[in-house]
Amino acid sequence: MPDYHDDLRLAHVLADTADATTMERFKALDLKVETKPDMTPVSEADKAAEELIRTSLQRARPRDAVLGEEFGSEGRGPRRWVVDPIDGTKNYVRGVPVWATLIALTERTEEGDRPVVGVVSAPALNRRWWAALGAGAYSGRSLTSATRLSVSRVARVQDASFAFSSLGGWEERGKLGGFLDLTRDCWRTRGYGDFWPYMMVAEGSVDMCAEPELSLWDMAANAIVVQEAGGTFTGLDGREGPHSGNAAASNGLLHEDLLAYIGD
Repeated sequence: MPDYHDDLRLAHVLADTADATTMERFKALDLKVETKPDMTPVSEADKAAEELIRTSLQRARPRDAVLGEEFGSEGRGPRRWVVDPIDGTKNYVRGVPVWATLIALTERTEEGDRPVVGVVSAPALNRRWWAALGAGAYSGRSLTSATRLSVSRVARVQDASFAFSSLGGWEERGKLGGFLDLTRDCWRTRGYGDFWPYMMVAEGSVDMCAEPELSLWDMAANAIVVQEAGGTFTGLDGREGPHSGNAAASNGLLHEDLLAYIGD
C-alpha cells in the first residue's frame, strides 16, 4: 500500500495556513459576505483560505489537480485535492464556532476517485481530525500529539445516537417519514450539522449520521476519517464513498439499519 505520510503532512500545513486566515476574520464586524447563485453565503474568509491553499498546492504539488468549493476545478491529474475552505459558512458568519476547513486528497482508481488523505480542522473548537489510507484516523493538534480514533460498538438502533443537519432536505427527498421513524426509534438525536457529526461517529461519541444533499468537497475528508476509524461511509444509495451527492455514516454495525430507514 502506498505511503501517504508526506501528503498528510502537507495537508496539515495547508490546514495551518487556512486556520490562521479564517480565525483572523472570525467574528470580525467588517466581514464581507456575499450570496452565491445557489443562495448560500460566501465570506471573504472562504475565498482567501481557498486561494492560499491553491497557491501552496501549486508550489508543492504542481502536477496534482484541485477541486474547491469557491473556485472550481483545475488540472486533470489522477491525484486531486478536494477543498472546502469553510464547511459551515452560515455558522461562521453568525459567530457560531462549529465550522471547519476540509482538505482531502483523492486518487483515481478503476472504481473511481477514492479519498486517500483527509484533514478536518476546526480551529474555533481547537480540534483537528485526520486520516490516511491504511494508517488509521486520529485527533489532536499535530501528527506527533494525537489520539487514534475508533467508532463505537453500539449494535442496536434503540441504543444508538443519531445526528443530522436539518429536516427540510429529507422532506424534499420524500424520506421525511423514515427519518422521523428513525428519530423516534433511536436512543438519542441531535442536530449538530456539517462536518461535526461525522467526526463524532469516528470518535465513537455518535453512532450514525446522515445528510440528504451534499457536494464532494463536503464529504471527501469526512469519508476517509470515518472509514479509517473503522466506520462505514456511503451515499443513501449504499454506494461506498463520497460520490452519491448525499451521505450516510455509521459505526458499520448499524449501517444496514440506517439505510433501511432513510436510504434510496
